[in-house]
Amino acid sequence: MDSLYLHIPFCQSRCIYCDFYSTTLGRDMMARYVKALEREMVLRRQFIKGTRVHTIYIGGGTPSLLPMPLLHELFNETERLFTIDADAEVTIEANPDDVTPEWLKGLAETPVNRISMGAQTFDDKLLQFLGRRHNSQQTIEAVRACKEAGLTNISLDLIYGLPGQTFEGWRHDVELALSLGIKHLSAYSLSYEEGTRLDTMLRQGLVREADEELSRKMYIFLMSETSKAGFIHYEISNFALPGCHSRHNSGYWQGTPYLGLGAGAHSYDGLRTRRANLPDIKAYIAAANDVPNEIETLSDESLYNEFIMTRLRTMVGIPLGELQENDCQYCLSMAEPHLKDRRLHIQDDHLCLTQEGIFTSNDIISDLMK
Repeated sequence: MDSLYLHIPFCQSRCIYCDFYSTTLGRDMMARYVKALEREMVLRRQFIKGTRVHTIYIGGGTPSLLPMPLLHELFNETERLFTIDADAEVTIEANPDDVTPEWLKGLAETPVNRISMGAQTFDDKLLQFLGRRHNSQQTIEAVRACKEAGLTNISLDLIYGLPGQTFEGWRHDVELALSLGIKHLSAYSLSYEEGTRLDTMLRQGLVREADEELSRKMYIFLMSETSKAGFIHYEISNFALPGCHSRHNSGYWQGTPYLGLGAGAHSYDGLRTRRANLPDIKAYIAAANDVPNEIETLSDESLYNEFIMTRLRTMVGIPLGELQENDCQYCLSMAEPHLKDRRLHIQDDHLCLTQEGIFTSNDIISDLMK
């Protein structure tokens, strides 16, 4: 499965927790940036064997800020240069307040068939604290507008463990999200990434990390409610109705090739080579030929470690039969204490996390690495 990722690094405002490459400046550069994306497509399309694409993901930043004529132009060039499967999953990230009937009408003229919205929470005070520019009612209205427009493959993002967030607040978030008739839910524990405003606030003592037991209680409730609603817990942070998992993100976790285009975008050849475009919009636009980038060739040890890290996050777990014999023996020997403690179990020759193991997954993954 070959996938295409397009990075749109423009934001109207920057959330205090976000460490993805984006800028609130230079929106006047959008047209030139799209031209640069198209130029990179031409230069690098052979990275995808046969130029056949099974999934497309437009992320950011805030892709829903891109004027519709530019989005149409981008898709026209994508369809000219690549063979997009008839049943390809095509996702765009959107801010709820950008999802208007007019925007959806324009989107209907593109191949997009899946939308991912960053709701984060339905608590308006917390949304304001996080620097989000939408309110809870706008998320509700955006989901309804998508469904009315026939775009029913909808994913919402939620965050738990926010400063000041209560269990009752989290209960409200989960129950309301599921009541909207979405097909996919991503829920992330708040992380304090270096260089973000939130991390600075933490170091200055302006906020405190959420209590570990409260975060655990929130996650247990999340697993219970999504299960009741018929969602499959297919990755640590992701839940979907049957057949509605994110095919694009699943490709990352299964180690399949993907081509990332845009400033700050990453690519992987499915073997051992990773490439990262440098996060610099001006340099990206100015590049006459190949854009500034860094190449990493993964060692055998790095390949093993990435295999362990990505596969163990999923419900399927680590396929032991795909490991080299020595690696498999090492993995099982390191897994033995966790098997005894019932944090790991083996099912159909796959090493998987148990529900209890999910809570210490980072430690378990670290123990299995070399």
